[in-house]
Amino acid sequence: MINIQKKLTNSFYSLLSLPATAMGFALSIQISALSWILTTKYHLQIEDVGLVWASGPIAGILGQVIIGIVSDKVWLWNGRRRPFILIGGFLAAVMLLALPNIDIITKTLGFDGILGVAIAIALTLDLAINVSFNPTRSIIADVTPEGVERTKGYAWMQTISGTFGVLAYVIGAVWDNYILIYAGVVLVLALSIIPTFFIEEPRELKSQDLQKTEVKNSHTSFLEILNNIQPLWGFLLYAVYTITIRLMHVEFNNYYVEIFCFVITIFFTVKVLLKNSKGKSEKESGTIGFKKILAAHSFTWIGIQTMFIYMFAYVQFKVYNIPVGVTPTASLQLEMGRVVSISFLILNAVGAILPAFVLEPLTRKIGRTKTHAICISTMAIGYLGLLFFGFSPIIIYLLMAFLGIGWASTISLPFAIMSQKVDQAKMGLYMGLFNLAVVLPQLVASFGVGQAVGNASNKSLIFIVSTISLAISATLWYFVKEE
Repeated sequence: MINIQKKLTNSFYSLLSLPATAMGFALSIQISALSWILTTKYHLQIEDVGLVWASGPIAGILGQVIIGIVSDKVWLWNGRRRPFILIGGFLAAVMLLALPNIDIITKTLGFDGILGVAIAIALTLDLAINVSFNPTRSIIADVTPEGVERTKGYAWMQTISGTFGVLAYVIGAVWDNYILIYAGVVLVLALSIIPTFFIEEPRELKSQDLQKTEVKNSHTSFLEILNNIQPLWGFLLYAVYTITIRLMHVEFNNYYVEIFCFVITIFFTVKVLLKNSKGKSEKESGTIGFKKILAAHSFTWIGIQTMFIYMFAYVQFKVYNIPVGVTPTASLQLEMGRVVSISFLILNAVGAILPAFVLEPLTRKIGRTKTHAICISTMAIGYLGLLFFGFSPIIIYLLMAFLGIGWASTISLPFAIMSQKVDQAKMGLYMGLFNLAVVLPQLVASFGVGQAVGNASNKSLIFIVSTISLAISATLWYFVKEE
């Protein structure tokens, strides 16, 4: 074990953050460039863009859970998480390289249609990111003690990752998205491979059931997994339904299934909120707390993913007054792409600065859950501001800076909050289940919200959905208790 790991210095926290940074950089490229390149270079419609985005969450539904379970139990190349970080980083770099060459790949393979190849590449890219994201976050919990040090680990993760995310948007805004993609290939490969050889992982992890347990002896049944994700059953049912009808090419003009799934979600959310953990065992109390976190976090990601996917359409419609479906000139396409890139740059700049230097010190005074609930509340207000005042690039930039408060908290504090509630010997599994509170709502944003936005004449619906979702999420976070 190297000396900085023994002493848990800031240098070690920086090193520990680099694998997650590699995946965060890949995700930043995906957010900044995917919708833009599919719309401008390959001329896909907004519904098709949403379909491509949906392929990633589909990969994440199984990808993170399976990888989490496996990485809890294996030991390969002197690591539990290391093999998956290395494989995922390599795949992500290769798929980024393929992204601007979809047309060439399509012609080489002899396919007639860009959409199928775009979905395959997006699916593999997001699967690669998911394969690595789980281990890169789990390894932080593995090598840091519970409490302040672990919160510090996730805060530093977001600060380092967020800084590189800002770099991604700077490259996209100052130069162009093609340079961003090719720079990302090099960075993702380097940051996911090199640091893992300097981090020593523990062979044994502490369990809630035993003082120390061999990970290979830790078992989780399928029914236990289903019980743990009960607040997400409505999202899961909608995912199965919407994927099925898309594969069968069936179109429905009503929203009965969406309403039914929403009712199920609200029912199980209220059910878990009414549960009291007093007098429960540590394991039972942790399970209740974990369910409340899933419920709160899922609504956060409906709003955030809606912004990520449809921000380009909103800018085109509201700022430049060009109806979606009408192809702008090449110069306007570049200009709109730059507005979106600068917007996300500002969002991530604030998201990079706050976690380690503002949020982590604040959590020591008022607690992690209260800090996060306040930050999510500010995000709901920010989306409301975009809904009423986001008609010029300058206003959008100012409001995106304000939204950065909630974004900084979303991608740092929930991991620390969640990791305190679950069995440490099954951290990979629970990281995978926790990821379902991200990917299942992303499917709602890609399919349900995408259909609604596509049919709506007023694209302000994008931020109506975001505002309501974040307001619900903020309310739910206040019910998550911290010891």
